[in-house]
Amino acid sequence: MPNTQTDVELTSRQLSQLRDDVDDLLSRLATAESLWSCWLTGVATQNRSSARNMLHYWAIRQCDLRDLQARLAAYGLSSLGRSEPHVEATLLLVRSAICAMLGDAWQQPPLSGTGVGDGPELLRHRTQQLLGPEPVDRVTRIMVTLPSSAATDPDMVRELVKRGVNVARINCAHDDAEAWRSMARHVRQAAEATGRTCLVAMDLGGPKLRTGPLEPGPRVVKLRPSRNALGQETAPARAWLTSAEDPTDPPEAGLVSLPVSGQWLSRRRGDDVLLLHDTRGAKRTLALKAVAQRPGTPGGFVAIADKTTYLATGTELRVHGVEDSTHLGELPRTEQSLVLRRGDILELTSDCSPAPVAAEGVPRIGCTLPEIFDHARIGETVYFDDGRIGGEIVSVGPGVLRLRIDHAANAGSRLRGGKGINVPDTNLPISALTEKDLSDLSTVVELADLVEMSFVRDTSDVEQLLDALSRLGGGSMGIVLKIETRQAFEHLPQLLLTAMRHPRVGLMIARGDLAVECGYERLAELQEEILWLCEAAHLPVIWATQMLEQLTKTGNPARAEISDAAMSERAECAMLNKGPYINDAVVVLDSILRRMTDHHYKKNALLGSLHSWHPGSRDGQP
Repeated sequence: MPNTQTDVELTSRQLSQLRDDVDDLLSRLATAESLWSCWLTGVATQNRSSARNMLHYWAIRQCDLRDLQARLAAYGLSSLGRSEPHVEATLLLVRSAICAMLGDAWQQPPLSGTGVGDGPELLRHRTQQLLGPEPVDRVTRIMVTLPSSAATDPDMVRELVKRGVNVARINCAHDDAEAWRSMARHVRQAAEATGRTCLVAMDLGGPKLRTGPLEPGPRVVKLRPSRNALGQETAPARAWLTSAEDPTDPPEAGLVSLPVSGQWLSRRRGDDVLLLHDTRGAKRTLALKAVAQRPGTPGGFVAIADKTTYLATGTELRVHGVEDSTHLGELPRTEQSLVLRRGDILELTSDCSPAPVAAEGVPRIGCTLPEIFDHARIGETVYFDDGRIGGEIVSVGPGVLRLRIDHAANAGSRLRGGKGINVPDTNLPISALTEKDLSDLSTVVELADLVEMSFVRDTSDVEQLLDALSRLGGGSMGIVLKIETRQAFEHLPQLLLTAMRHPRVGLMIARGDLAVECGYERLAELQEEILWLCEAAHLPVIWATQMLEQLTKTGNPARAEISDAAMSERAECAMLNKGPYINDAVVVLDSILRRMTDHHYKKNALLGSLHSWHPGSRDGQP
């Protein structure tokens, strides 16, 4: 027979220990507020309770709570696993429940901070303030980076808004103020025409840490048919034959333009065949195909090659059966690259003049940020091109760093000019706001609903942005901190508390750079921790970088990126980058987010009724 008295005493001891453990956590909340008091004082009044809750969450997460969680769950109590938006309230309610189980009368605990229902409501309110009203049938907004063509193509912008884009992002690292104004105007017009809300976000470029240019290659275009694994042709090569004097854009994405005399082009027909000798002397043909043009625009032809063809500036084109020829106009120079293998030495230099590609000796390439040469040290790591290539600094000299490449593809990796550089180990004492950013801010305040700050690393960066916005009359516009460096992640509470001096604040997880800076194997852990801390601060998060990238670029999604898109429902906004299939990507993401809205909110599984399975015959048929 079980000893009932012994069981009661054991239960009482266990519950008493749980109460004491919860009391210990509650005592840590006040300690945390005291430790961070100098940061709390500057927080805007409307954000103060959220800042306190974030510090409460920080406090309890300084402990290993796993054993306590298991013991709480054994008694059917909250395991604190969803306490982010209301830490103190959760602990007080758990304590009251424990006391009631010990025989005390149930008492609703007094609460001076964020209540259980208040936290999620605060987050929804702040999200609406920053990112606009909640879309129909989903919680997570969709942000899309506009291509340069959005400045001249209002139909494209209207189609994006119609398909579900809630925030249009303009990257200030590209184009100019005139183009930005045109893009913003097209977004406003599209929102009015569709009856939807679409805000404008503008992304400041920040310090440009990129590789310098390489010497360009010859003016040659290679047309190559597509082939399968057996070498059999699956599709001919295609190019766009257009007037050199008045060129038109290709009718299809990815077609290279071949400029020719406009008069000669006007005499061509859709069934003409062109004869030529390519740069190797090989006889080749190009079959012309007419395409429909918009009324009033000059014509052009798609040129089809069924064999690999190398074309150069000046290549003669002769019309089969007709004495009528012309020469190709000036083609763009081919982009060249350095091929780097593990063990190679690469010189990174402050000289950003075009570097030679075929030169003998140690390859070199420039770096656009001169400060790196004064602060980099031997043994530190440098990554290129989103981490595809990496190396260790082996020597430091005036205006030059020597790197030993230790991360590259087995067959070698190509490094081109204009590719990003990450120096996660190097302390660069530079501002996140460049002179160009400060100049661009006046246009941003004029056009945008929110501004995104790149390369944030220190609270002084945030303070500088807030001061600049105040001077320009942008004190009420939304700000988004892009977390893309190791230093930003390590200083995240301080960055958030500084930003919360401002009324409208959010954060972007720039997962590409963050993965390079902190290691890809840590990315999943880091993005989880960022989501938790921001939920505790009741601040919206934008989930960014490589969302549905393969679908956007090729039209065919990868299985893994569909799962990634489903996970983005835990953020308040998911960002897609530009690409030829961006319209399709918006539709797919909208569908995924609508479905996931019924199943999850943050970490919470929403248990609606399931209709997936039914009893029936043995073969599964109902």
